[in-house]
Amino acid sequence: MFKTLLPNIQIYKKSNHNQVCMSGIRLGADSFSTYEEGIKKEWVIGNGLGGYASSTVIGAGTRTYHGLLVAAPENSPGRVLLLSSLDEEISTNEDVYRLATHKYPGTVSPTGFNYLSKFILAPFPIWVYQPGVFTVKKKVFMVHNNNTTCIVYDIRSRKEGAVLKIFPMVNSRDFHYTTHSGYLSFYQETDSTGLKLESSNGFSVSFSSNLQYHRNPMWYYNFEYDAEKERGLAFREDNFNPGYFESKLKMGTSRFFIAVSTEDISSLTLEQVEELYTREVYRQNLLAFNSRLTEPFALKLLRATDSFIVKNPSTGESSVIAGYHWFADWGRDTMISLPGLFLVTRRFDEARSTLKNFSRHCRRGLVPNAFPALGGEAVYNTVDASLWFIHSLGRYFAYTKDLLFLSEVWDTVESIIDNYSKGTDFGIGMDSDFLIRQGPQLTWMDAKVEDIPVTPRAGKACEINALWYNALKTASRIGGLLGKETSSYETLAAGVASSFEEVFWNPETNCLYDLVTKDEAGNQIKDSSIRPNQIFAVALPYTLLSPEKEKAIVDRVEKDLLTPFGLRTLSTDNPSYKGRYHGGPKERDLAYHNGTVWPWLLGAYVKAYRKVHNYSKKSLEDMRSLLKGFDMHLETAGIGTISEVFDGDFPYSPEGCIAQAWSVAEILRAYVEDVLGIKP
Repeated sequence: MFKTLLPNIQIYKKSNHNQVCMSGIRLGADSFSTYEEGIKKEWVIGNGLGGYASSTVIGAGTRTYHGLLVAAPENSPGRVLLLSSLDEEISTNEDVYRLATHKYPGTVSPTGFNYLSKFILAPFPIWVYQPGVFTVKKKVFMVHNNNTTCIVYDIRSRKEGAVLKIFPMVNSRDFHYTTHSGYLSFYQETDSTGLKLESSNGFSVSFSSNLQYHRNPMWYYNFEYDAEKERGLAFREDNFNPGYFESKLKMGTSRFFIAVSTEDISSLTLEQVEELYTREVYRQNLLAFNSRLTEPFALKLLRATDSFIVKNPSTGESSVIAGYHWFADWGRDTMISLPGLFLVTRRFDEARSTLKNFSRHCRRGLVPNAFPALGGEAVYNTVDASLWFIHSLGRYFAYTKDLLFLSEVWDTVESIIDNYSKGTDFGIGMDSDFLIRQGPQLTWMDAKVEDIPVTPRAGKACEINALWYNALKTASRIGGLLGKETSSYETLAAGVASSFEEVFWNPETNCLYDLVTKDEAGNQIKDSSIRPNQIFAVALPYTLLSPEKEKAIVDRVEKDLLTPFGLRTLSTDNPSYKGRYHGGPKERDLAYHNGTVWPWLLGAYVKAYRKVHNYSKKSLEDMRSLLKGFDMHLETAGIGTISEVFDGDFPYSPEGCIAQAWSVAEILRAYVEDVLGIKP
């Protein structure tokens, strides 16, 4: 297998592209001086297939999702945890230094973070430990488009006779759940340099190393995962240790590796591992070179985009992982993220592949809401994904002028507009006032508690109709370029424009009603809750309101919803406002769209703010300062990336997923397009 990954490796060593390097992040020992501080900071790297490696910076697993190899096997219904961690120890005649950190009931043992002096992400994670007279430099990377993780050690010893032992903690389970020793068994085939493990539930994993392997099977019991405990979920499990890898350390520097894969890697050598690392670093640097971005903050965000972009190995089509750790590829998230992930980064081939992927799965005018198992059966319960799809097509054309591709997916555009105007599944359809209504829980505010909507939005939602108008105007322009008859789209758009302000404008709050619906008697009900959805009525390419009303919306959003890390989902004076996103699933779902801050909304806010302030120099500096506030966040929760949500109350603690596609994408897009001014 690895022979196909290694040809022409010298081009990576010689290319001038290596001179273009994305910014790294470095943390010192003061960032993880205690266990409690260390577990607040996490890292994640992807493999381009939906698999990943991830843990805390101190190596303590705090989630069921943490592991050095969480694979996305081609025929699996989802992602599978195969290697939880590696426990390293260095022993002399006098001392034993254990570098791992684990939480067990009532104790943390061992406490290897006490030896940790540095954590570096540049572009992959590197740890520097200093136990006694030893210096251990450890780096972890994944092979792109392959379910393989490599761990490389450089160990400098100032003592003769020391011994290194590495103990793999193995599992074989769906990454959402925990397991225990009685649920699993493993069969192992071994030789002097590695082993292959077959689990009783049908998964296999291979190890290769230049250390000597010794078989010594045992179970480690009752690992505790703090983050899952805090989230009210199962938080204890057992991991299997098949044996250990061992070698003596020489005076000076010794170099070792361990690689773990779903493929046979028995012949892998240290030299090949280093070549693979060189290739992966080159690939990262090439992304920066091709993007043409040079500004340091933009390059940091660019590095964060890569883990979200994945390829289905069966079809070869691209998609987007909505967030790490637990999300798969979601249509709404993909379309909102597409400009930031693919267009400002100039990954146009993958943008086209992603649009084609979702176009191919469009049914009755509906782009899939999700592929729950990375290419599994599509789910269509969304009203906005299709409208965001047309928006993304418009942005794709703005960047590429690729009319040929637009002609290939034009049937999908026609299907969306035809089905929305005539009516399609889930109660989605156009009323006599040309506005779109939808059934319950079809917008992005879709949380439910025991099947009861937390934010009921059945009816006519302000952002859906702003998107509907934008889709009609975008389709009219695209169709015109393709020589299609689009006068009907202009007629529909004019109808939307004639109704939108009358239906949605709230003169009392000087902004938009969030939702308009009817009670059982047919009486109109208008929801005056101050929510961020109205910002899209200002930020989209085609809008319907006067400059005065657009300015009023931005002012209201700024006054009631703006925080340093995004927009609140509900104003603080609303009785339903929840200022903290914490607790068990019910408590978190109740807060999810009722006050919790979402960074991705800043993308629209920045665009709208600059627009209504006439692109003034002050508005530019205001928005630059706002977006660069995330620079410090890149060193806190998910290192080098942006969290899914933040608390609505000060100090706006990061919560939810540690890495969210549309958070990164929209902050990057807004920074590049609306602050740096690099746009089509």
